[in-house]
Amino acid sequence: MKKNLQYIFFLQFLVPVAAKAQFETYKDSVVQVYGVVMSADSLKALPSVSVMVKGRNQGTISSEQGVFSIPLLRGDVIEFTSVGYKPKLVTIPQNLVGNQQSMIQLMVEDTVYLPATIIKKRPSREEFERDFVTASVPADQQEIARQNLSESNLRALMATYPKDGREATNYYLKQNAQKYYSAGQLPPQNIFNPLAWAEFIKAWKRGDFKSKQ
Repeated sequence: MKKNLQYIFFLQFLVPVAAKAQFETYKDSVVQVYGVVMSADSLKALPSVSVMVKGRNQGTISSEQGVFSIPLLRGDVIEFTSVGYKPKLVTIPQNLVGNQQSMIQLMVEDTVYLPATIIKKRPSREEFERDFVTASVPADQQEIARQNLSESNLRALMATYPKDGREATNYYLKQNAQKYYSAGQLPPQNIFNPLAWAEFIKAWKRGDFKSKQ
């Protein structure tokens, strides 16, 4: 029982001493920072500048005269932010002498270039109807496929690209068949045949006689 009383008495004496030492250590690490925030180009006081401590939910804003005051710990990093100005980070020195520090923080303007805006008058009913009718609507995938498979595009492709192996073979066999048909005699003349002229005109329109490379 006597030993327990000595232990309790020792704790009652030691705890206040340790708490006081811890408080003194914490008190020495606290720094009251006060100052003014100004623009770098005109040295004009900047109101409503956000002063936040990095890593902690602690901060303040500058007054109408750009003045601010905030308690910090040595080694803290504070960030100054304001609309239209570049953010600025400031570190509180660890070896700072005393518990107060004054500062003048200059903020540099952050130039942002926005795309040009063209303001036009409201169109009349006639102008709206004209633009609506003449508006160019981009083709969808189905329309693009239909245009690619149109007869005119296929004819143009046939006239542009050379014959493949099958087409060249068929053309060669057809020429030989015509030659063998009239072998040993004069070839028939279709200059007065209306059906031959009709086929000639169709072939001409198709571009069958154009040079193919």
